[in-house]
Amino acid sequence: MILSSGSGSALASGWPGVMASLLYAVAALQGGRQERWATMALPAAWMAHLLALIFDLSGWGTGGQGTRLGFAPVLSLTVWIVIGVHAVESRFVPLPAVRGWLAPVGVLVVLLAALFPGDSRQFGSPLAAFHFVLGVGAYGLFGAAVLHGALLDAAERRMRMKGPSPGGGTGMPLLQLERLTFRFVEVGFLVLSATVLLGLFTATQWRWDHKTVFSLLGWAVFAALLVGRRLQGWRGRRATRWLYVGAALLLLSYVGSRFVLEVLLGRPSA
Repeated sequence: MILSSGSGSALASGWPGVMASLLYAVAALQGGRQERWATMALPAAWMAHLLALIFDLSGWGTGGQGTRLGFAPVLSLTVWIVIGVHAVESRFVPLPAVRGWLAPVGVLVVLLAALFPGDSRQFGSPLAAFHFVLGVGAYGLFGAAVLHGALLDAAERRMRMKGPSPGGGTGMPLLQLERLTFRFVEVGFLVLSATVLLGLFTATQWRWDHKTVFSLLGWAVFAALLVGRRLQGWRGRRATRWLYVGAALLLLSYVGSRFVLEVLLGRPSA
């Protein structure tokens, strides 16, 4: 069978996603002889995921002009950043259980990006493109913070059940894990603040839509978390609850609003 150039481009743009999904599925395996293959599969899946993101965001092979934006591509990019952070950390502190969490999520977001590729958009200016990059960067940093917060909560639960251990079963001292969690929050808050300020300058018309409201609510929650931690010494579950609430609000701001428009209402956003 002879393939046209358009169908050939579509196939070429789709194979990295297929490979990423398969490799993430292998990386999700745990224990025994599978452990070695799973450990090697994760970085390979991460690289295939990167290629899939390049094709998805650029719209290569689909005939679209500009960058493809939507809830699924942004969610996929966010998870890719979080997995990259884990890959760097695992060089110093092996965390095989985390791989078992992240790999299935990687499969899910790659498939979502293939099913809901978004729509092609042209950025009005370089500042608008930078605003988008900062926003995705904030998503990735807070995603990494949520991952570490979940590890911190799990370690504290194990300590209460089994008694104290050096790292609560995480392979990392709890104080170091806590500092790392809120370091991600601090850097993420700075990036989010820059995103909000840049949005004020790049928006042609300020609108109090769902994206704006949820973004500002998320910013306020993270600001309260950092102030409470600095002045009141918030730690443990109290601090991570604020982290989860802020991350959920931030997720609703772009991904949530785009999901409603693209999937529930069946139309692109303005």
